[in-house]
Amino acid sequence: MENIKLTITSISFLAPVQHDLQVVDSIIRAQAEGHYPGLSLALDLILKSGGKRIRPSVTLLVGYMLGAPREKLLTLAAAIELLHTATLIHDDLIDNSLLRRGMPTINSQWSPGATVLTGDFFFARAAKLAADTDSIPVMKIFSQTLSTIVNGEITQLFALKCHVDREDYFSRIYAKTASLFETAAMTAALISPANETTIEDMRQYGYNIGVAFQIVDDILDFTGEQQTLGKPVGNDLQQGLVTLPAICYAEANPDDEDIIPLLQGRCPNPNQMQRLIDAIRKSSAPECALKEAEQFIEKGISKLANQPAGLERNCLEDLARFIVHRFK
Repeated sequence: MENIKLTITSISFLAPVQHDLQVVDSIIRAQAEGHYPGLSLALDLILKSGGKRIRPSVTLLVGYMLGAPREKLLTLAAAIELLHTATLIHDDLIDNSLLRRGMPTINSQWSPGATVLTGDFFFARAAKLAADTDSIPVMKIFSQTLSTIVNGEITQLFALKCHVDREDYFSRIYAKTASLFETAAMTAALISPANETTIEDMRQYGYNIGVAFQIVDDILDFTGEQQTLGKPVGNDLQQGLVTLPAICYAEANPDDEDIIPLLQGRCPNPNQMQRLIDAIRKSSAPECALKEAEQFIEKGISKLANQPAGLERNCLEDLARFIVHRFK
């Protein structure tokens, strides 16, 4: 299936929290005040690079649905987004990415050392915001999530390359992406008057939509265009990372001579790699991966069934469905 299109024309689910997202941005920007002036410039640069603030939106919508206090919820949402921002700074350095959504990255402007320290600073400020919720359970989960994300990045750096393994893939995307979505939803429930069943349901909601979010990113890595992606098409596979579209292709085409090296745990040569990327783009593999993402979305939505009916729950359902039909 060539150039599968994943688009949606409305993000109306953000309307109820649009004002609060602006407050969240203000809280984030305030974290650099009174420190080295370049930190404010760095933060401004990465915040201007866009993004729809999906993670803090999850936090805000879950919290309002469950009756969380507004001030704590805003602080928590800022902690979640600032943690995400810090991971992007480090990711761009590790990947040597010079652009993010068409905007220069921090590492394109500063030295590697300065970039690392900037990410570290914002990790610390995110932790401070989490502590400002005055919730020990939130602080514990926040620190666990940071450990999960960093451990996942380290594991990915040293892991076997060009290895087709579904279990390994889902473990990687949990650490990379789903863990923070899980935390965004679960911690909002923790600062609400919610029971243990509801907290667990929100954890599973966040987990499932987070997995779907990363699957869609991995689809777009094959189906997008280099100008839009800001990196070569099929970049993950070229780096030796086998994502779900490639796994689907390998399962459906085990005799393709270009996939055989991957099935044997070897990286294809450059010619094989380019042919393989082109074949995946033109095949049904992206659609196969999208169907799996949709299954995760429906699992996540099912966890909302016992929650209070109303605008916030409807928006959480729309947000989940947006994930598999979004622009990049």
